[in-house]
Amino acid sequence: MSEPYGEPEGLESVRKAVTHSQSPAPEAAPRKRAQGLAPELAAGPAPRPAELAALQRTMGNAAVTRRLQRQPDPGVRDEARRHAAEPTVHGEWGTFRDMMTRAGFPDDVTDVAWQLVLGGIAEQGQLNDEAMAKFTERQEQRDHRASNSWYQELVKVVGDYLEIDTPTLALWSGGREVSDYSRTKGHTPLEATPFGGVVDKLTLTSDWLLKTPMWNVLSKAFVSRARGPVHIFLRAYNPDSVLIAQEVPQLRVVMALNPAVKLVWHPVYAADDGKLMEVTKSLELASDASYPTRDECVQVLYDYLRLLHDPANAHSRRAYADMSSRLAANGNPQ
Repeated sequence: MSEPYGEPEGLESVRKAVTHSQSPAPEAAPRKRAQGLAPELAAGPAPRPAELAALQRTMGNAAVTRRLQRQPDPGVRDEARRHAAEPTVHGEWGTFRDMMTRAGFPDDVTDVAWQLVLGGIAEQGQLNDEAMAKFTERQEQRDHRASNSWYQELVKVVGDYLEIDTPTLALWSGGREVSDYSRTKGHTPLEATPFGGVVDKLTLTSDWLLKTPMWNVLSKAFVSRARGPVHIFLRAYNPDSVLIAQEVPQLRVVMALNPAVKLVWHPVYAADDGKLMEVTKSLELASDASYPTRDECVQVLYDYLRLLHDPANAHSRRAYADMSSRLAANGNPQ
């Protein structure tokens, strides 16, 4: 991040609060985990934790009021600043707190993570504007948007809660149902991790561009945790997607350090009944078909879409259209 928009002063308070709160307290009662809510959280309006209120005063005044209100923007951005300055008035604070409780998060992590999420949303509009004004390359724009200090600090707080409950990670492209499909195959996508599963169920803001960089930062941290094969499910191929432009390159770095990490590619097609299947080398649909390289996977997927896709199949109409437009843009005959 450039010098005028360096790390907000409030983030130092967050780190101090987390460090302090992680020190053992002799009288502290253990926080209840997944077996239901703690009694004090079971009913009534969401309370304002004392620690959250202290963080709010520091981060709201020092970081939000002074830093983000330099460029007053109406609408969603203005609402995001108000929520960052007064986080417990956000309509989803109680839902977030309760889901974090059920997922087993400590209170201090919940409080600080909420501050960082809302602070990141409030600052993201400025970074998005800068990215478009300062850079012409798509990846440079994406990198600048993802330089949000609040989201970077969020990863430090919740990084240990991006663990997977299956032996292998999953990445995907082509619609949320592909993520669900990867889960049924025994792999864990980001949104099925403890923290990813919480924020995936929240709206947070109506402007997707303010929260997309948070997911990009989380996904980079997620793939960095790979320790074995990573299964990639492709229903559509876009070289400019986060999957291809960011996640896979990050995995290449991990692979160079750990030979146990390898990529397993799956071409996915939605049949007439909507059921997701995988495409074999003989262009048949099967329950499993994997390839060691991206090019093999994309070739098989494109061949099936070109030669065997039924135009009446609405479930795969978008994948076919995406493929056709990409081939046309590259000068390939249809």
